Amino acid sequence: MAKIHVLLKKEELDRERLAEKTVIVLDVLFATSTIVAVLEHGASEVIPTVNGAAAQRVAATHAGGSYVMAGELDAETLPGFAQPTPLALLREDIRGRTVIYSTTNGTVALHKAAAAAHVYAAALLNARAVVAHVNTTHPDETVLIVCSGSADNFNLEDFYAAGHLVSLFDRHHPGHEFSDAAIAARLLAARHDPIDCLRAARVGRMMTGRGLTDEVDYAARNDVFDVVPKFENGRLRPVRPAALPTSSPT
Repeated sequence: MAKIHVLLKKEELDRERLAEKTVIVLDVLFATSTIVAVLEHGASEVIPTVNGAAAQRVAATHAGGSYVMAGELDAETLPGFAQPTPLALLREDIRGRTVIYSTTNGTVALHKAAAAAHVYAAALLNARAVVAHVNTTHPDETVLIVCSGSADNFNLEDFYAAGHLVSLFDRHHPGHEFSDAAIAARLLAARHDPIDCLRAARVGRMMTGRGLTDEVDYAARNDVFDVVPKFENGRLRPVRPAALPTSSPT
């Protein structure tokens, strides 16, 4: 029986205690939603970096035309980078290419989690696939569902997504032990619609105010992709679970 915990922000990660744990990183608006979307639609890999300068250093090691560089800092697209939101990046020529990706929170959270035994990127878009894969592949390991948050602050959209993941663990793979934070997240997700919740969140309101309602609504779709991005050796590549449950909780 695995223990399932929810961390409210990436700053709660403790590298000293990750060695035997599985970490699922969430940054729904928009880093992990974008990672899931581009890998589902044919990008060969995503290399997450902690800032724009690191992204440029990585790009310098790749052949021209083999990559797309996307990124933001404090929700502003970096100069010379593609817009790092899901729909915008899917309009780029990503198929078969590496996406070098820098964000303020989500890519930082992935690197903070790197000492764990296994690290995955999840969003509402692929929650069911990630839960099925983790339950099948690491059934007895402690799972930390990490909400990236924003600059040491709690983000509602990540907590909502954590609750959806917890509900999937509970419904399809009973017998797990859940922390109080995991139970609270599950109760939130059970009582609210994802679009309503993401639009109401601080980041969601900021993005809709910038004309990105379509991006927010895209990220609010539950369980539509089967791709499972695993973070190993500094890059995310897709794995797919052998079998998925036939339905997900509402």
